[in-house]
Amino acid sequence: MAILVVGGHSRNIGKTSVVAGLIAALPEMRWTAFKVTQFGHGVCSANGEPCDCETADHTIAVTEERRRASGTDSARYLEAGAVRSFWVRTRQGQLAEAMPRIRKELERAENAVIESNSILRFLRPDIYLSVLDPAVADFKESARLYLDRADAVLVPEGVLGKPEWKGVSLKLVAGVPVLAMRPPVYVTEELVQFVAARIGCGLVR
Repeated sequence: MAILVVGGHSRNIGKTSVVAGLIAALPEMRWTAFKVTQFGHGVCSANGEPCDCETADHTIAVTEERRRASGTDSARYLEAGAVRSFWVRTRQGQLAEAMPRIRKELERAENAVIESNSILRFLRPDIYLSVLDPAVADFKESARLYLDRADAVLVPEGVLGKPEWKGVSLKLVAGVPVLAMRPPVYVTEELVQFVAARIGCGLVR
Protein backbone atom coordinates (compact mmCIF):
# COMPACT_ATOMS: atom_id res chain seq x y z
CA MET A 1 0.00 0.00 0.00
CA ALA A 2 1.18 3.51 -0.83
CA ILE A 3 0.48 6.45 1.49
CA LEU A 4 0.50 9.96 0.04
CA VAL A 5 0.29 13.01 2.32
CA VAL A 6 -0.54 16.49 1.06
CA GLY A 7 0.03 19.40 3.43
CA GLY A 8 0.51 23.13 3.18
CA HIS A 9 1.33 26.27 5.11
CA SER A 10 -2.06 27.97 5.21
CA ARG A 11 -5.73 27.61 4.33
CA ASN A 12 -7.27 28.27 0.93
CA ILE A 13 -4.07 27.66 -1.03
CA GLY A 14 -5.17 24.59 -2.99
CA LYS A 15 -4.44 21.56 -0.80
CA THR A 16 -7.85 19.96 -1.31
CA SER A 17 -7.71 20.69 -5.05
CA VAL A 18 -4.35 18.91 -5.24
CA VAL A 19 -5.71 15.87 -3.39
CA ALA A 20 -8.82 15.70 -5.56
CA GLY A 21 -6.77 16.19 -8.71
CA LEU A 22 -4.40 13.34 -7.86
CA ILE A 23 -7.30 11.03 -7.00
CA ALA A 24 -8.85 11.78 -10.39
CA ALA A 25 -5.54 11.42 -12.25
CA LEU A 26 -4.63 8.08 -10.67
CA PRO A 27 -7.92 6.15 -10.37
CA GLU A 28 -6.12 2.82 -10.62
CA MET A 29 -4.78 3.44 -7.10
CA ARG A 30 -8.30 3.06 -5.64
CA TRP A 31 -7.62 5.72 -3.03
CA THR A 32 -9.02 5.90 0.47
CA ALA A 33 -8.89 9.62 1.31
CA PHE A 34 -8.71 11.44 4.64
CA LYS A 35 -9.29 15.10 5.47
CA VAL A 36 -7.84 16.03 8.87
CA THR A 37 -9.26 19.12 10.58
CA GLN A 38 -8.12 20.38 13.97
CA PHE A 39 -10.13 22.87 15.98
CA GLY A 40 -9.82 24.87 19.14
CA HIS A 41 -11.07 28.00 20.90
CA GLY A 42 -14.15 28.01 18.69
CA VAL A 43 -12.12 28.51 15.50
CA CYS A 44 -11.56 25.91 12.81
CA SER A 45 -8.04 25.40 11.52
CA ALA A 46 -9.44 24.52 8.11
CA ASN A 47 -10.94 27.90 7.34
CA GLY A 48 -10.37 30.22 10.31
CA GLU A 49 -14.11 30.67 10.75
CA PRO A 50 -16.27 30.06 13.83
CA CYS A 51 -16.03 26.33 14.25
CA ASP A 52 -18.78 24.09 12.92
CA CYS A 53 -16.62 20.97 13.01
CA GLU A 54 -16.23 20.75 16.78
CA THR A 55 -17.44 17.34 17.90
CA ALA A 56 -20.26 16.77 20.34
CA ASP A 57 -17.92 15.30 22.93
CA HIS A 58 -15.28 17.95 22.20
CA THR A 59 -12.63 15.28 21.59
CA ILE A 60 -12.50 13.54 18.21
CA ALA A 61 -14.73 12.34 15.42
CA VAL A 62 -13.97 10.25 12.35
CA THR A 63 -16.84 10.35 9.86
CA GLU A 64 -17.08 8.43 6.62
CA GLU A 65 -18.42 10.60 3.81
CA ARG A 66 -21.11 8.83 1.80
CA ARG A 67 -22.59 11.69 -0.24
CA ARG A 68 -20.70 13.02 -3.24
CA ALA A 69 -22.75 16.22 -3.29
CA SER A 70 -22.62 17.23 0.38
CA GLY A 71 -20.31 20.16 -0.36
CA THR A 72 -17.55 19.06 2.02
CA ASP A 73 -13.91 18.51 1.13
CA SER A 74 -14.32 14.82 1.87
CA ALA A 75 -17.20 14.77 -0.64
CA ARG A 76 -14.90 16.33 -3.22
CA TYR A 77 -12.62 13.34 -2.77
CA LEU A 78 -15.50 10.96 -3.51
CA GLU A 79 -16.54 13.00 -6.51
CA ALA A 80 -12.97 12.81 -7.80
CA GLY A 81 -13.08 9.02 -7.61
CA ALA A 82 -11.94 7.98 -4.13
CA VAL A 83 -13.19 4.55 -3.09
CA ARG A 84 -13.80 5.78 0.46
CA SER A 85 -13.44 9.16 2.13
CA PHE A 86 -13.18 10.22 5.78
CA TRP A 87 -13.33 13.50 7.68
CA VAL A 88 -11.17 13.38 10.81
CA ARG A 89 -11.85 16.10 13.40
CA THR A 90 -9.80 16.57 16.55
CA ARG A 91 -8.95 19.27 19.03
CA GLN A 92 -5.63 21.00 18.41
CA GLY A 93 -2.85 18.72 19.61
CA GLN A 94 -5.10 15.67 20.04
CA LEU A 95 -4.67 13.93 16.70
CA ALA A 96 -3.07 11.00 18.54
CA GLU A 97 -6.50 10.08 19.87
CA ALA A 98 -7.80 9.58 16.33
CA MET A 99 -4.84 7.50 15.15
CA PRO A 100 -6.22 4.07 16.18
CA ARG A 101 -9.27 4.63 13.95
CA ILE A 102 -7.14 6.07 11.14
CA ARG A 103 -4.76 3.10 11.29
CA LYS A 104 -7.71 0.71 11.24
CA GLU A 105 -9.00 2.29 8.04
CA LEU A 106 -5.50 2.34 6.55
CA GLU A 107 -5.30 -1.42 7.07
CA ARG A 108 -8.42 -1.79 4.92
CA ALA A 109 -7.23 0.59 2.20
CA GLU A 110 -5.52 -0.34 -1.04
CA ASN A 111 -3.80 3.04 -1.11
CA ALA A 112 -4.34 6.20 0.93
CA VAL A 113 -4.09 9.94 0.49
CA ILE A 114 -4.25 12.20 3.55
CA GLU A 115 -4.65 15.98 3.62
CA SER A 116 -2.73 17.04 6.72
CA ASN A 117 0.63 18.21 8.01
CA SER A 118 0.25 16.94 11.55
CA ILE A 119 -0.27 13.33 10.46
CA LEU A 120 3.48 13.24 9.78
CA ARG A 121 4.04 13.02 13.52
CA PHE A 122 2.53 9.53 13.40
CA LEU A 123 3.15 8.22 9.87
CA ARG A 124 6.02 8.04 7.41
CA PRO A 125 4.29 8.27 4.05
CA ASP A 126 5.75 7.12 0.76
CA ILE A 127 5.52 10.70 -0.46
CA TYR A 128 4.80 14.06 1.18
CA LEU A 129 3.84 17.06 -0.93
CA SER A 130 3.79 20.55 0.59
CA VAL A 131 1.58 23.17 -1.06
CA LEU A 132 3.09 26.64 -0.72
CA ASP A 133 1.95 30.09 -1.82
CA PRO A 134 4.68 32.72 -1.48
CA ALA A 135 2.07 35.51 -1.52
CA VAL A 136 0.34 34.24 1.65
CA ALA A 137 2.23 35.33 4.77
CA ASP A 138 0.54 32.95 7.22
CA PHE A 139 2.67 29.86 7.90
CA LYS A 140 1.29 27.18 10.20
CA GLU A 141 3.72 25.72 12.72
CA SER A 142 2.82 22.19 11.62
CA ALA A 143 3.88 23.04 8.06
CA ARG A 144 7.15 24.61 9.17
CA LEU A 145 7.93 21.66 11.43
CA TYR A 146 7.74 19.12 8.59
CA LEU A 147 8.79 21.23 5.62
CA ASP A 148 12.21 19.59 5.43
CA ARG A 149 10.49 16.22 4.92
CA ALA A 150 8.77 17.31 1.70
CA ASP A 151 9.50 15.19 -1.36
CA ALA A 152 8.33 18.10 -3.51
CA VAL A 153 6.78 21.52 -3.04
CA LEU A 154 3.89 22.76 -5.15
CA VAL A 155 3.92 26.47 -5.94
CA PRO A 156 1.79 28.66 -8.22
CA GLU A 157 3.60 28.70 -11.57
CA GLY A 158 6.50 26.85 -9.96
CA VAL A 159 8.22 29.99 -8.68
CA LEU A 160 9.12 30.52 -5.01
CA GLY A 161 10.59 33.99 -5.53
CA LYS A 162 10.77 36.03 -2.34
CA PRO A 163 8.01 34.68 -0.07
CA GLU A 164 6.07 36.81 2.39
CA TRP A 165 6.75 34.27 5.15
CA LYS A 166 8.50 35.45 8.30
CA GLY A 167 10.96 33.20 10.11
CA VAL A 168 10.82 30.41 7.51
CA SER A 169 14.07 29.59 5.74
CA LEU A 170 14.04 28.38 2.14
CA LYS A 171 17.03 26.23 3.13
CA LEU A 172 14.42 23.78 4.44
CA VAL A 173 13.49 22.97 0.83
CA ALA A 174 16.91 23.37 -0.76
CA GLY A 175 17.28 20.73 -3.46
CA VAL A 176 13.61 19.71 -3.24
CA PRO A 177 11.75 19.58 -6.58
CA VAL A 178 9.53 22.63 -7.11
CA LEU A 179 6.49 21.76 -9.20
CA ALA A 180 4.01 24.19 -10.68
CA MET A 181 0.33 24.61 -9.90
CA ARG A 182 -1.64 26.59 -12.45
CA PRO A 183 -5.03 27.30 -10.88
CA PRO A 184 -7.67 26.30 -11.68
CA VAL A 185 -5.51 23.33 -12.76
CA TYR A 186 -3.73 22.40 -9.55
CA VAL A 187 -2.44 19.02 -10.74
CA THR A 188 -0.21 19.09 -13.80
CA GLU A 189 0.98 16.14 -15.85
CA GLU A 190 4.43 16.72 -14.37
CA LEU A 191 3.05 16.29 -10.85
CA VAL A 192 1.11 13.16 -11.81
CA GLN A 193 4.22 11.59 -13.33
CA PHE A 194 6.29 12.58 -10.27
CA VAL A 195 3.84 10.96 -7.87
CA ALA A 196 3.38 7.87 -10.04
CA ALA A 197 7.13 7.33 -10.23
CA ARG A 198 7.57 7.70 -6.47
CA ILE A 199 4.82 5.27 -5.56
CA GLY A 200 5.60 2.88 -8.39
CA CYS A 201 2.10 2.65 -9.81
CA GLY A 202 3.34 1.93 -13.34
CA LEU A 203 1.45 4.81 -14.92
CA VAL A 204 1.37 4.75 -18.70
CA ARG A 205 0.23 7.83 -20.62
